[in-house]
Amino acid sequence: MSLLRGLAWWRLRRTFQHLELLVLDVDGVLTDGGLWFDAEGQLIKRFDVRDGLGIRLLQQAGIQIAFLSGGRGGATEVRARQLGISHCLVGIKDKPAALTALQAELGVSTEGTAFVGDDLNDLAVRPLVRLLLAPADACVPVRRAADLVMQHKGGQGAVRELAERILQARGRWSSLRSRGWRDRND
Repeated sequence: MSLLRGLAWWRLRRTFQHLELLVLDVDGVLTDGGLWFDAEGQLIKRFDVRDGLGIRLLQQAGIQIAFLSGGRGGATEVRARQLGISHCLVGIKDKPAALTALQAELGVSTEGTAFVGDDLNDLAVRPLVRLLLAPADACVPVRRAADLVMQHKGGQGAVRELAERILQARGRWSSLRSRGWRDRND
């Protein structure tokens, strides 16, 4: 069972219904946190394909998705392009400042924003979001501060799990579960 902190499930569902912007850390959330390098020293990252479909489903449900990462390397930008994510902020040293600027650009308030993070540098955005969410293997301080800790680990379905919960709260999951999904390229 996922761990809920601070918010009862019914309040969390209500918040999911009004979510406008989901911001995702990358390393440790969309990946398992490991860094792989090829023989030429190029960074290679592994992304979970089901997390990717979860992101696409959220986009079609009208939720804006952004990546916000302190890391660099090119793989994140490639994945963002594959998923149609136009707000891919990498190499960020001051996550709160970058998030504040993104919210202003998109016209999204703190109340309409959720953030998924796994490590200490992600705690700094807590005052700027309605929900702080964490994968199962996030560091202890993040899990303690999170409104919801997923059952799945980073890079192993945590984002997909969250997407399903959001879609359930919005009444969209049962149709997807029974009829499936087709990418309409819209």
